[in-house]
Amino acid sequence: MADARRLGAGRLVIATHNAGKLREIAALLAPYGPQCLSAGSLGLPEPAETGTSFVANALIKAHAAASASGLPALADDSGLSVAALGGRPGVYTADWAERQWFEGEPGRDWFMAMGKVEGMLAGIGPDAPRDAAFHCVLALAWPDGGQAVYEGRCDGALVWPPRGNRGFGYDPVFVPAGEAQTFGEIDPEHKHRISHRADAFARLVAEQFGRA
Repeated sequence: MADARRLGAGRLVIATHNAGKLREIAALLAPYGPQCLSAGSLGLPEPAETGTSFVANALIKAHAAASASGLPALADDSGLSVAALGGRPGVYTADWAERQWFEGEPGRDWFMAMGKVEGMLAGIGPDAPRDAAFHCVLALAWPDGGQAVYEGRCDGALVWPPRGNRGFGYDPVFVPAGEAQTFGEIDPEHKHRISHRADAFARLVAEQFGRA
């Protein structure tokens, strides 16, 4: 059940350690007043994402950040689903980018992840459908356990090789429906208007700030 409270102009923890995701979320929220700070800047640990859905994982992250910080927190759980791969990688979108320890540091290799998707499509055959969709779930949580959830989606198709160095994650291989450029090439302001995250944010803004 959604919480009846509404966000104001106070501090809001964005439950992420990803600088690109923080910038995108902060830009989307900028017109509405919340003072965004990241879980990473507060030194908060990243909780284990043990859920089997985007909603479950977003709620895990939001509640962990709200509880640890004593502030309302907003978490995003998003991912890519590829029709020909039965909806994979889905909730394991980021996991497909995990690499082994390298020079003492763990990390994610998104080119490797994009290549894995492309390799699996190639294994199906040259006529494999390339339809895909990005999904986004935004979860708001308050320190006392209150919560609200908003879901968004952007349909499109995959291309290869990757194009563009904007965005993050799988953006360079995803062309949204009705566009000619990938999310890695497209102007960030335009992406903010059409992305899966923008769709979810439109729902959040309508409820939290009373604006369409």
